[in-house]
Amino acid sequence: MVEKGKISALQMAILMHPTIIATGILLVPGLTAHHAERDLWMSPAWASLVGFLTVYIAIQLNRMYPKETIIEYSSRIVGTLPGKALGLIVLLFYLHVNGIIIREYGEFIIGIFLMQTPLGFVMGSMTLACAFAVRGGIEVLGRLGQMFVPIVLLLTLFMFFLIIPDMELENMFPIMEKGLMPSFKGSVPLQAWFSEFLLISFLLPFLTDREKGLKWGMISVFLVMVMMVVTNLATLFVLGGTTGTFLYPVMNIIRYVSVGDFLEHLESLVMAMWVIGAFMKISVFYYALALGAAQWLNLSDYRPLVFPLGFLLALFAVWASPNLQEMAHFLGTSGSFYLVSIQVGIPLFLLMIACIRKGKMRTKKEAKG
Repeated sequence: MVEKGKISALQMAILMHPTIIATGILLVPGLTAHHAERDLWMSPAWASLVGFLTVYIAIQLNRMYPKETIIEYSSRIVGTLPGKALGLIVLLFYLHVNGIIIREYGEFIIGIFLMQTPLGFVMGSMTLACAFAVRGGIEVLGRLGQMFVPIVLLLTLFMFFLIIPDMELENMFPIMEKGLMPSFKGSVPLQAWFSEFLLISFLLPFLTDREKGLKWGMISVFLVMVMMVVTNLATLFVLGGTTGTFLYPVMNIIRYVSVGDFLEHLESLVMAMWVIGAFMKISVFYYALALGAAQWLNLSDYRPLVFPLGFLLALFAVWASPNLQEMAHFLGTSGSFYLVSIQVGIPLFLLMIACIRKGKMRTKKEAKG
């Protein structure tokens, strides 16, 4: 077996929280407000339906093939060559998407905090740190999640608590002035984030309590949705109708914090939250890529692939986009279709074929009986 470690369903849910929300917490309010305007707080609820669907599909496939990931059971469902082709598409997709995530991390760090630091150094150092975590295995990632995620959540809640005096509730009115359509349009970019729950297909085979996978997967989707709603509301209450004009709205609202003329300039909190969250997100995507590549190549261990794949990730991060503005435009437009089509379309196709084949096998058994 490529991976011998085990985690609990709770650890899986904890891991998935920063994997989805880490980059979203800074970019999502601006992307959503561009379409939904004052109804941006409703958009995560619509987008979460994609998350619930993705988790359900991954769980159903795991019940049919409990000890295999999507890379392995693709060949069993559609045949060796088509399965290998689908597996390669998924691997190249994760290579590309993780490169985008690393680039997002690097652009934020050098754009806001370390302006004189080379982008390559920032991205390379994070990729190297994640490589060591991935080599440690799924148990290491599970424990890192248990250690870091509560810190990120506490920092986020503390940050939102401090800006309560600057919030103006009237900024959210009138609600649904133009009907439901703006909030639906605003949910389209968010669907890309929720579709990333397909990553649990790489974690489910290693759960110690697989029967709880569906419950904790759904809980994780719900909590991510709640966090996005809270984040969108906080930015709307402070920035109002100008939310959509900012690339990092959360970064702007934290600059409003001023408690007793001594608790100010808390941008370092945002940086800490971003670094920890990005580390966890990149590591989980990196792990899925390394594990999947080893399974696709029929290797007995994924660890020899970790550092070579890290080099490729660094290259893809450089090639991902010429600048952050074009990357944000891609994520807010065609990127949503790209991510959802791969992370929902492929597993849905596999589930349909698996169910059809299972039904035919049952019919044959009944005919023989």
